[in-house]
Order: sequence, then structure tokens, then C-alpha cells
Amino acid sequence: MNIAQLKSYLLESNRWQKVLFGLPVIALVGMLWLDHSGVPVELGQTVYRPDMPRGACQPDLLSGDTGETYGEETENGINYNVRTPKNYDASIAHPLLLVFSPAGANRAKTEKMTGFTLPATRSGFIVAYADHPELSPSTTVELGTIPHAMAKKWCIDEKQVYVTGHSDGGTSAMALAFMTGTRHIPTAIAPSAAGVTYEDLRDRKCPEPLPVMIIHSSKDRLFPGYGQQTAGWWAACNKCEPIPDTIGNGCVAYSGCANGVKTVYCEGDKPHAQWPEQRSDAIINFFLHHHTNMYPAAARQ
Repeated sequence: MNIAQLKSYLLESNRWQKVLFGLPVIALVGMLWLDHSGVPVELGQTVYRPDMPRGACQPDLLSGDTGETYGEETENGINYNVRTPKNYDASIAHPLLLVFSPAGANRAKTEKMTGFTLPATRSGFIVAYADHPELSPSTTVELGTIPHAMAKKWCIDEKQVYVTGHSDGGTSAMALAFMTGTRHIPTAIAPSAAGVTYEDLRDRKCPEPLPVMIIHSSKDRLFPGYGQQTAGWWAACNKCEPIPDTIGNGCVAYSGCANGVKTVYCEGDKPHAQWPEQRSDAIINFFLHHHTNMYPAAARQ
């Protein structure tokens, strides 16, 4: 299925139209958010273990800087910022944490809001924060080009791409994982407050088993109950047991999933527009768990 077909399919979906209809509401909230460019960024120093394989990249062929990089841009003009560990080693392939912004927000505000930079870079991730484009299947595809573009400048393992985001950012993170043309990109996802329901997913072909952490609020009035619906669909796709187990802190986990992938649903009690800051470390740990299981010699604190 090509990009035009993906766009046509999704825009014809009643659910997707409702998501688009809700954009002005979210944008109104987003107008209150300021551009926090210039706020100091704290980077972590990771631990590169002696047994980690070097030579995955040739540093002299990569132009990406260590530390903070601003104003990277996709082919069609979506801007994103990049953060590396303080002691970034350009010969070692790093996992990528890709963070999508809510409607009305920008990459700088999203970095401040989520608080991912320090714990993620300390854990060995390179992080990219992308601006919010107008929500559509074609812009989701465009967001999905970021890992490959980054791999031309930084030493990134394109098989280790972890994607999260809030509201529209969560919708794009989830869509990247289920759309036919992009489902190969994410290694794991953790969408928050996504505007996707079971109806959007019901007739879709399941992707390969994928680690998924769905985060939603019981007080989300814009997308009420969406998180529980999509968590059930992903659990079925991952061939998990249908009844989840309570694991605490508002979270449940499905057991027996194919290939041992984790499928988790976490529910909070904040309004839709508020990022669940108490989940930021849990998201990093969820992604890091998968990465270190796949690559036992990966950097970890």
C-alpha cells in the first residue's frame, strides 16, 4: 500500500475524522505553551561496557555533533532536535528514542515536558524530539523518515527505534506501528493519550509482535476510554492471554505474549493535555528492558 492509499484509507475512517476534528481543541491548549528554546539541557554520561562491539559506524563519515543539536529537518520541513550522551562514542550503534509532540507544541516544549533527555542519554539512547505537524497519515510517514536520516549523521541502530509521544504525538507513535508502510520502523512504542480506538484498528492486519506500553487517563475527556480499547487490540495482536495481571502503579500487564514481548496498559488521572510525568522513567525502563534483552552488552546504568 502506498502513501496516498494510506492517507485515503485513514481519512475515510470516521474515527480518524473525529481525531482531526478534535485538533482545534488541543491546539487551543497548545497556544498557551511557550517555546522553551534556550532552557539548559542536562545530558547524561552513559556507560559503554568493554565488551560492547565497536566499529558499527565510521566516525569520520558521520557529521552529527556530540551533545545538543538543534534544527534538524525532514525532507518536507518537520524540525527536530537531537541529544546524545555527553561521552557519545560514534563507533558504537545506539538505540534511538524518538519523541513526537502534541498538537500546538514544539520540540523544545516536548523535551522540557517529558524530561527524557537526562535519563535516556544516561542509559545510552540518542534522543530526537520532533515538532508537531498537521496530523495525517502522510505526516506520520514523514516522521518515520527521521531514524534513517539521523543514521546518516549519528551512529544509530535502525533496528532499535523506540517511539513515544503525547496526544497527537501518541497517535502518530501508534500509527507508525500499525500502518502498512511504516510498521517495520518501531522496535517498541509507548503512546500517551493517543486518539486511536478499537474501531480504527479492528480491521487492520496485525504487525509482528511488538512491545507496547499504552498510557491513558481515566479523566481524559477528549479521548475517553481509548487507551483500554487499543491495549486490548495490541494484546490480541501480540497473542497474549486475554486477561491482564495487575502490576501496580495503575498498570496491568498481559502475560504469555508471542516472542516474550511486553504488553502493558497504564492508567492515570490527569486531564488530557497534561503529560503523565510520573511515567517518564517507566517509559525509559520499558524501552531499556527490551533493548538490553535484545543486546545484553548494551549500555545500562
